[in-house]
Amino acid sequence: MKAIVLILSALLVFLLWLPSTRGESCGKDLSARSAGIPILLYHRFGPIATDPMTVTTAVFESQLQYLSSNGYVVISLRQLVDYYLGKRPTPPIKSLVLTADDGHKSLYTDMFPLLKQYRVPATLFIYPSAISNATYATTWDQLKEMKETGFIDVQSHTFWHPNFKKDKERLKPSEYEHLVEMQLKKSKEKIERELDIKVDMLAWPFGICNDELINKALEAGYVATFTMERRHACATDNIRCLPRYLITHSDKGAFERILIPASGR
Repeated sequence: MKAIVLILSALLVFLLWLPSTRGESCGKDLSARSAGIPILLYHRFGPIATDPMTVTTAVFESQLQYLSSNGYVVISLRQLVDYYLGKRPTPPIKSLVLTADDGHKSLYTDMFPLLKQYRVPATLFIYPSAISNATYATTWDQLKEMKETGFIDVQSHTFWHPNFKKDKERLKPSEYEHLVEMQLKKSKEKIERELDIKVDMLAWPFGICNDELINKALEAGYVATFTMERRHACATDNIRCLPRYLITHSDKGAFERILIPASGR
């Protein structure tokens, strides 16, 4: 299992630096960056960084301290999505959003206590096949506990974290279409049933996002989806494919620079 995690971590880092292939569905108006909001993406935490996707708990706490000491406002992802939908006013100056993908157990043991301590919200994008099954993952009871505090929202990361790019290459068109529909619908239904919440946001595995997938997500009932792209989400971006900064262990000294566009609004 550790080998699989390391392989996935390496692939995520590699995909992050590939040229974007997401097309016009993802906003590209970089002139609006100064008015944008950074959506930060974490994966797991721990006392040491055993792989690129692990941010040490101490570093994460130092980041929360920095945000608190420098006037940043951590808003919920729901608040940002409602802004895009015209349901809420423009978020405050120096706003940002925290998210975490996959459902690793350290989200409960390490991230959650600090979110409560600093009283900031976060959205967890999980793939249900791992929850209460894989040894590295959280449990449904832990997710319920986190959700009930009001600091945590739980949304979809598909059902088992497929690589849609590879799947499309190896499957027949009808098989691929069936797989995508199953991944989107089964995840949504499972999370809603287990946690009694509304699931209408989706984080794409490996950040793979294109028009075909977006249309399938809309058909499945998602109103907003998220990828990985190192820039702020700006007002001109398409809510169907919003960018997020993948935060890795190597970013521990660059955290302040990631936030610079927000502070310059």
